[in-house]
Amino acid sequence: MLEDTVNEETDSMKEVPLKQTRSETVDLNDADLVVDISDALSERDKVKFTVHTRTTLPCFAKPEFSVVRLHEEFIWLHHSLEENERYSGFIIPPAPPRPDFDASREKLQKLGEGEGNMTKEEFNKMKQELEQEYLATFKKTVAMHETFLTRLANHNVFRDEHNFKVFLEYDQDLSVRGRNRKERLEGLMKSFSKTTDELLLQATQRDVDEFFDHEKSYVIVFHEHIKEATQRADRMTRARKNVADSYIKVSGGLTQLGTFECSELDRFLHVVSDIFEKVRKNENRVASDEDLKLSDLLRYYQRDATAVKSLLFRRLRCLADYEQANKALEKARAKNKDVPVAEMGQQQACEKFEHISTRAKQELKSFKVRRVKAFKKHLVELSELEIKHAKAQVETLRGCIATLKATT
Repeated sequence: MLEDTVNEETDSMKEVPLKQTRSETVDLNDADLVVDISDALSERDKVKFTVHTRTTLPCFAKPEFSVVRLHEEFIWLHHSLEENERYSGFIIPPAPPRPDFDASREKLQKLGEGEGNMTKEEFNKMKQELEQEYLATFKKTVAMHETFLTRLANHNVFRDEHNFKVFLEYDQDLSVRGRNRKERLEGLMKSFSKTTDELLLQATQRDVDEFFDHEKSYVIVFHEHIKEATQRADRMTRARKNVADSYIKVSGGLTQLGTFECSELDRFLHVVSDIFEKVRKNENRVASDEDLKLSDLLRYYQRDATAVKSLLFRRLRCLADYEQANKALEKARAKNKDVPVAEMGQQQACEKFEHISTRAKQELKSFKVRRVKAFKKHLVELSELEIKHAKAQVETLRGCIATLKATT
């Protein structure tokens, strides 16, 4: 019985389809390139995303098309943007997180192992909760991948990137592989080197532009605050989910207790059990909405702030290179040796620094507008949902009080 239940549930988690109808209601009069994930299929070791595109741009062969993509192909697209020198002055949208459903499967396994210590009703309720948690995680994963593509499609430069068009339009397997151990180690060492270089630059390089100096100070503080806020929001969500899980045990215990008592008390205990079940469902809805509208928002902009810090670091590196080129030119002129080469190097460094500064200023202003708009939208929606759930909770409790009075 136990093994069959676990195997049956594990099989049901191998393939979880997710249908979305948003693409059917998109008005192309508002945008000439609309990208969304219209469908997704979760398997044991991967998730297949159906990327749906509608466009009026002449550079695409058809006005509407769909392709199936894996997470590794999203990461490939992100890496291609990061490694392209042309985009050094832009905020590269953060890559979507890797799909991870191991926690849900582990909880399911533990639930199966503890089946003998629960009532059948309590076991079924816990199983239902895990299914809902798995589906919520799956939907969040899809949403993060869609957000990444939407950011690119709405950007006036990234939307013209060749690899982005290939990602959207090429209907065959891109044959993208994940990094092997050696490449991951090289990436880790490169990350350490970059972090060290960034710290040294921040400590020694003075920025003469007040705008960028202010933005650098701001984004560092913003990143720390939003990181802390994300941790607190996660703790709040976990606490609320733990309360909902406790209600399951209380409800199951009352139901079991009612079977051993007289019929009159049995009815009363079953009513109380139903009360806890209704309150639990509402508590779970609140937790899911807070996780989606608050925790995920904070987590996304924590990663986006990291992308902003990378942009500011790249600009600071260009500034350091520009000043170094100036010193090299002065030295060449003093020695009257290799002056044309030094002048060419100084000119190229100057043009690169001015280009990245112009682009970065536009990107930082756009980041502020986008950030304020997103926080306003999500917090308003969260407030409306909180009010809705609070009203539902009040109505539930009123109905339960009336039912309890009728049974006594």
